[in-house]
Amino acid sequence: MKIINKTINGRFVGRLNRFEGIAEINGGEVPVHIPNTGRCRELLFKGAGIILEIRESKTRKTPYELIMVYKGDRLISIDSQAPNKIVEEAVRGGLIEEIGSYDYVKREAFYGQSRFDLLLKKTEGSGKADSCYMEVKGVTLEINGTALFPDAPTERGARHMKELAAARKEGYRAVVIFLVQMEGIKCFTPNKLMDSGFAEALADAHSEGVEVLSYNCRVSEKEIVINERVEVVL
Repeated sequence: MKIINKTINGRFVGRLNRFEGIAEINGGEVPVHIPNTGRCRELLFKGAGIILEIRESKTRKTPYELIMVYKGDRLISIDSQAPNKIVEEAVRGGLIEEIGSYDYVKREAFYGQSRFDLLLKKTEGSGKADSCYMEVKGVTLEINGTALFPDAPTERGARHMKELAAARKEGYRAVVIFLVQMEGIKCFTPNKLMDSGFAEALADAHSEGVEVLSYNCRVSEKEIVINERVEVVL
């Protein structure tokens, strides 16, 4: 995924609410939009180095979109909209070997009470056996080289896992991909201490045949792309 707009480096000052914050640019403070409702406490602290994308629009309160944060030397994407785009690009390009080839890709497909990120089909008219519901979860939390999800309790995430299991029982292929939005991560595990309910729902879904995959990303100020498979420890 290319970062098509101009970017600028800054420093994080503080978070006003889930979506709004303050950043320092060239010695002055400006309002920024934060496209991630997670806590991100280990990333968004005063003085942290950040990357802002300039998105000009009459409907925006601020043109500054906080898309990346430095954690030491590691650059981490925190844009919660990016993982879906990255995975979709990878699926369309045949870059995820475990997924294989699908000619039909639909975004935001409903199943039960959930809306999954992608519905893949061998052809548009394919039946259940040749169709795949896919949910993408962006991961920004890293502790001692291990990526964890979620960083805050998520009832919605647990529901998604249960719905994926139901789709699998009905005959569909079902996949959840945890996209780690940084490089250098070799292991992913659910954050049981933060949300044991989600971890249990994920393990139950896996036992019902839902495929659980994780990949890390190559992240630069101008591009984020899927990189290599990460070991999943449930």
